[in-house]
Amino acid sequence: MRRHRDTRWLRALAVLPLLASMLAACGSDEGSGRPTLNWYNFPDDSGALQKAADRCAQASGGRYRISYNKLPRAADGQRQQLVRRLAAEDDSLDILGLDVTWAAEFAEARWIREWTGAAKQRAVTGTLRVPLQTSTWKGRLYAVPYNTNTQLLWYRKDLVPTPPKTWAEMLDAAEALARQGKPHFVEIQGAQYEGLTVWFNSLINSAGGSILNARATEPSLGAPAVRAAGIMRDLAKSPAADPSLPNQMEDQNRLAMESGVAAFEINYPFVYPSMKANNPDLFKNFRWAPYPRVDANRPARPTIGGIDLAVSAYSRHPGLAFEAALCLRNRENQLSAALEGGLPPTLRALYDEPAFMKEYPFSREVLAALESASVRPLTPAYQNVSIAVSHTLSPPSGIRPVSSVNTIREQIDDALRSEGVIP
Repeated sequence: MRRHRDTRWLRALAVLPLLASMLAACGSDEGSGRPTLNWYNFPDDSGALQKAADRCAQASGGRYRISYNKLPRAADGQRQQLVRRLAAEDDSLDILGLDVTWAAEFAEARWIREWTGAAKQRAVTGTLRVPLQTSTWKGRLYAVPYNTNTQLLWYRKDLVPTPPKTWAEMLDAAEALARQGKPHFVEIQGAQYEGLTVWFNSLINSAGGSILNARATEPSLGAPAVRAAGIMRDLAKSPAADPSLPNQMEDQNRLAMESGVAAFEINYPFVYPSMKANNPDLFKNFRWAPYPRVDANRPARPTIGGIDLAVSAYSRHPGLAFEAALCLRNRENQLSAALEGGLPPTLRALYDEPAFMKEYPFSREVLAALESASVRPLTPAYQNVSIAVSHTLSPPSGIRPVSSVNTIREQIDDALRSEGVIP
């Protein structure tokens, strides 16, 4: 009996911190009657998000305050925390920072509110078209794009005077550098995770195809998918492949480029200030170019990332939450997030802003990429779709284009029909 009582006591102690955190999240300025809107978003070390929360609270004229609650750093952890609390109908959640792949799932589960009327009009006005697609499900808007992101080709001008325009040209250049005994690796995300799915999605869209059909009811794939898988396999088996390719994510790519072993890197703009700070000598020859094309006569369609802001279906203050979400992603706050936090904006006008153009000398290339970009499959089953792709194509050197695409097709079809469990 003593052991049983001790176990119950320990369990009670373990629950106390969780209860305390949830009570804190539910807080409001009781004395003033001013509600607290809880904003859950990725952790931001720059301070830009906290400043946005403070500015919007002040701009509300005392009608609300915003509590910025930091989610875990990893996307999987962020989604897990939100899903658990929304499934429990937790009414302390107001504004949700969603990864660009979650809106369809959350909307289908009726966890987030549709944007309508004047709020919707304000959300879409001046916003880039492709980021808006990530916020839309079945023709309805369920979130507002807060920030976005896209990859560029980064290269060393001392090794490559003219950047390649296609994947084939880049592999040829890498092989030529290898024969000369010079740095020649192409750094890209080859680990078994979301980055591998993004690589495949960018290639298949650049080849004129897609992973799912337009209605997201069945796999599309086809010849463009085989072409995409073949490019990934060819790179992995060529001298261009870093030996660590099967384990590399974005940050490992950055570090390899900064160490001087690579000639090319497919990555997000965060690598630019990092190279400037960590290897000033190499930075002098660090340049950027558009994402490589699959075909010379067809534009590349790199996959976008970013965060969309949604309003919880269980918020006790939905009207204020919509208003606050629009404030959090307004011109001033998006510019601040871009300059201080390195988050490319979703408002088209900011790409003509002198301060932004100075901080982002590659802003024109980023804008061009965003305007022709692709999005990941819009489906409530996206997590399963992504796992089917990344597990089948890992490691890239083991890809067999036709059979690998057939495997992806079968697993996605099962996932969409809820007939199978993706490994």
